Amino acid sequence: MFVWYKFLISILICLAIGFFSSFFTRDSISGWFKKLKKPKFNPPNYLFGPVWTLLYIMMGITLYLLWQNSAWIAILFFIIQLVLNFFWSYIFFTLKKLSWAFIEIIFLWIMIIVTIIISYPISALAAYLMIPYILWVSFASILNYSIFRLNR
Repeated sequence: MFVWYKFLISILICLAIGFFSSFFTRDSISGWFKKLKKPKFNPPNYLFGPVWTLLYIMMGITLYLLWQNSAWIAILFFIIQLVLNFFWSYIFFTLKKLSWAFIEIIFLWIMIIVTIIISYPISALAAYLMIPYILWVSFASILNYSIFRLNR
């Protein structure tokens, strides 16, 4: 049975994480980040907002599906990866610690994989909705490492 308030809360939690983590990036994008050497495959800055918004909505649907099934262990891992997601922006853009951010994004990547694996038996759809996210974080990991290497 669809429970609209759980659905709304789940989406809003994920979008709020994205919104608040964007405060770490806003000032850096036009300043510090703009001055960094970047690989040729670095996407244009305008692409990140729409991609992350879509990913956070998909993550919110995943959270809703887990909540609907009272999958508390899966929700715990989901929350862990969401917290890691939030702090990556802080480490990369505010602390400007590219190597630390790379280490942190590896832990994020692992927690997303664990969340997908744990979620699949509960809701295959919840797990499938996380696939674009793990693909994007995989790309972001390569990008993070490349920027780190180019700016050592």
